[in-house]
Amino acid sequence: MGLFDSFRAALGISAESDATTKADPEDLFGMSTAYLTMEADLRFDSADEAALCFSSVDSTDFADTVDAVEDILTAGSEETGTEFSRHTDGHGYNWVVLADDDPEDLVTSVHFAADEFIERGYGSRLLAALFGFEREGDRAYWVYSFRRGAYYPFAPQGTSSRNQSLEFKLESVLDGELEIEGDESYWYPLWPSTPNGHPWD
Repeated sequence: MGLFDSFRAALGISAESDATTKADPEDLFGMSTAYLTMEADLRFDSADEAALCFSSVDSTDFADTVDAVEDILTAGSEETGTEFSRHTDGHGYNWVVLADDDPEDLVTSVHFAADEFIERGYGSRLLAALFGFEREGDRAYWVYSFRRGAYYPFAPQGTSSRNQSLEFKLESVLDGELEIEGDESYWYPLWPSTPNGHPWD
C-alpha cells in the first residue's frame, strides 16, 4: 500500500463501513483532562498545536461553511490568542491548524470548528482531529477519528515507522479517560512528510 492509499485509509475514506458510530464533537473535550494526564503520568508536554482535517465539497454552500468556521476561529482568537491557518495538502485534504500554548484553548477551538461543520450539515466531511505532544526524544499524537467516533494514539518515528510500544503505553494510561478505538486495525498512521514534521505540515 502506497503512502497515498495509506493516508486515504487513515482518514476513513476507503469504506463507509468504517463509520460504525456517529461522532460526537463533545468527545473532543475529553482531551482537556488527557493533556493533564499526559504531562503528569507520561511527562509529555503539549506540542502547542492541534489540527482538524476535512475533505471538501465543490459547492458554494460548503465554501460558505468553511468561511463561517474561519470567522468563528477569528473571533475566538481575539479572546484566547489562538492562531490558526488553513491549507490543502498534496493529497487534496484540507487542514485547519491551530497554535496556542494553552491546551484548553486548542481543544475549545477544535470543538468550535468541528461543531460548525456538523451544525451546517457537513459532519460527514470531517475526517480527524489531531492533538500533538512532545517529550525529549519522542513525539506522539492523539487522533480522534470522526468516522469511528473514537481516539487512538499515534507515535511516528520519522516518516515511515511508528513506536508501537509507546502507543500501547498511551492506550493503557488513557483508557477510561478517552473513548479509545478498541480495534487496533483502525489505528491508522498519518505519516509526516518530514522526519521532524507534523502530519498536518
